[in-house]
Amino acid sequence: MNTDAHIQVSRLGAVQQRFKIAVVTETYPPDINGVAHTLSKIVEGLQARGHDLWLIRPKQQAQHTAVHTAHFQEVLVKGVPIPFYSELRMGLPAKRELQRLWAKQRPDIVHIATEGPLGWSALQVARKLKLPVSTDFRTNFHAYSQHYGIGWLSGAIRVYLKKFHNRADITMVPTAVLQQELQAKGFERVHVVPRGVDTSQFSPSYRSQALRDTWGVSASDKVLLYVGRLAAEKNLGLVVQAYLQAKQQDSRLRMVLVGDGPMRESLQQQHPDIIFAGYQSGKDLAAHYASGDVFAFASLTETFGNVTLEAMASGLAVVAFKHAAAGQCISHGENGMCVDTESPDEFVKAVCAVVESPSLQARLAKQALQTAQTLDWPGVVERTEAMFRHVMTGSYQQESLELEMSLQRAP
Repeated sequence: MNTDAHIQVSRLGAVQQRFKIAVVTETYPPDINGVAHTLSKIVEGLQARGHDLWLIRPKQQAQHTAVHTAHFQEVLVKGVPIPFYSELRMGLPAKRELQRLWAKQRPDIVHIATEGPLGWSALQVARKLKLPVSTDFRTNFHAYSQHYGIGWLSGAIRVYLKKFHNRADITMVPTAVLQQELQAKGFERVHVVPRGVDTSQFSPSYRSQALRDTWGVSASDKVLLYVGRLAAEKNLGLVVQAYLQAKQQDSRLRMVLVGDGPMRESLQQQHPDIIFAGYQSGKDLAAHYASGDVFAFASLTETFGNVTLEAMASGLAVVAFKHAAAGQCISHGENGMCVDTESPDEFVKAVCAVVESPSLQARLAKQALQTAQTLDWPGVVERTEAMFRHVMTGSYQQESLELEMSLQRAP
């Protein structure tokens, strides 16, 4: 990475004053998904840099109570389960509550992370009160619709998303490729702020032979790992196909699926030899990552895919498509295997090649770990803060945006 460029970003993002930031989201921990995880890291980082935050989100369970500290305040609103994603809730419209809150305690900026009814309410109120607004584009809802029998709605969803984000002052996306895709579809003021990985949380040091023993795997056997939702939009069928093909070469190969979702029951019935670990979090999740050997991720609906970086930080050889995080962070054959999105057969071949060659797996894993160690969260928080400052001051200097783009291309 260009050191001078990094210094310029750090200076640009240095805290000059305490901002009052209202963050609106439909999902947040203890929800388990990439959006919730990423947003929690941003919120924690902004707090650490001295800012005051309001977090507006749906109440996830009846017993949940709002957290209030000197510089952090939660506002819990009503929510309902998301269709086809019942483990998550979306916030109901809350215009009156937000109008009352922000008229009394006016934030310096409103950041909207999700585009549901709660996010739309926040956007309308913020525009009415003439508050600066930033948004995230984090989930390809229009792409997801193809996997749930409502593909006919994808056009309408895309129109809504464009209308939503174009009413904001800025929309942040995690990769330059996604930026270009959205701009081609008429999205305006789209800028890249990447995601990071916590290399203290995800590390090869968490590898556990005791855990592998529960899988029936010796120290010399190979484990093909997947972490994520067990759902159609993750292209799990191809991952399983790659496993079955690789198992013909190595009969001792085992596959472990970490996560849960609507495909779990059918997969268990069809493939009783696959190990289903369910949802994992914290140190248990870190141990599951580090106790694998090869990470297979075939999803083409991600805006980023945090699991890719988590696997790299855990010292795994990653096989993925040239898409989202993998397309941005992996050089094929150097720190992972990254194949063309139109080549599912090449994905299968790449998994087989890594499983078959211990030396290739070891080399890819070593380089993947080195790459992950350059992608820290503090730098991501600094860039997010810099974008907030751009919005509040109305300044979008071209040199800063060019610098931002160059940083995305540098591993």
